[in-house]
Amino acid sequence: MRRADRASWCLLAVLAVGGALSGCQCAPGAELGEDAGADAVDAAEVDAAEREDAPLDDAGFAEDLLPPPPPPERRCPPEMVRVARSFCVDRFEASLVDVETGSALSPYYPPSRRQATSIEKLWQKQRLEMGDEEAQAMALPLLPAFQRQRDVEARAVSRKGVVPQGYTSGEKAELACKNAGKRLCSLVEWRTACMGEEQLQFPYGPKYQGGKCNVFRETHPALVLHDDMSRGHSDPRLNQVKHKGRPLLRRTGETSTCMSTWEDDAIADMVGNLDEWVADEAGTFVGGFYARSTRDGCMSTVTAHTFEYFDYSTGIRCCMDLPEARPGVPSRAGSSRDGADEAR
Repeated sequence: MRRADRASWCLLAVLAVGGALSGCQCAPGAELGEDAGADAVDAAEVDAAEREDAPLDDAGFAEDLLPPPPPPERRCPPEMVRVARSFCVDRFEASLVDVETGSALSPYYPPSRRQATSIEKLWQKQRLEMGDEEAQAMALPLLPAFQRQRDVEARAVSRKGVVPQGYTSGEKAELACKNAGKRLCSLVEWRTACMGEEQLQFPYGPKYQGGKCNVFRETHPALVLHDDMSRGHSDPRLNQVKHKGRPLLRRTGETSTCMSTWEDDAIADMVGNLDEWVADEAGTFVGGFYARSTRDGCMSTVTAHTFEYFDYSTGIRCCMDLPEARPGVPSRAGSSRDGADEAR
């Protein structure tokens, strides 16, 4: 009997006996019409639904669909400010510490045992020979015993609220920055940082405004102590001279109106307070100091002295190449913008 005939006979038998002949065996592969097709479709739909509800076997499949994360952002150490997204500048003018012990050096003497002890001895005598009685009565600042007893190698630190280091040559400034893992700024870097994001001639705006930065002050410390502003510039008392009860040289960050703004951060005292050495072996310092008669702001430049020169007005500020980013390590986590010194 042909396959089609057998399928028809089986179907008629089922209809005739009302299902009594349920034991009738239809040949394998028999075509049972629309019901068989519907059953097959239903099974396929159930199977598809189950597959949709099943979890992904490979979690990486979803990740493959996402764009790659951006590279970690390059940031500066906590005591520095990022400038133009390309280099770092100390937030404050530098003070100095002993590389060996971490002890603070006096900001009123050069960071050299020979020079410091020589100046101390000289001015113990000369202070009694210059100026009026009040000036002569003003004692010299203390030279720490360790600076008097041994050669000290200095490291620059950037801290808020301290007297910044004067009496520093370009050579000593360069070494102090190097010992901090930094370097002197180039002239272009220094001016760029000083002018802020808007690249204005002054940290506070395009035009000179008296009193905004600690520069072009009402008097000169050598005039007060020596009756002559052109003499005695190694006197360790000069940066302690006061006007109207306050020191002419201010502590770092004290002049809140003299801040060079970058992103959500700012650099203090790039104009005034102390002149700052830049990387020029011929000898260049910039920015002006508290008694310099300049209205040039960030363009103030002195090139009259060699890199070995120092006096009470010459200070330090360090720069640094922007560090390579480290994935998963936030560079500012737990840090303070007051620039607390960290172990290096």
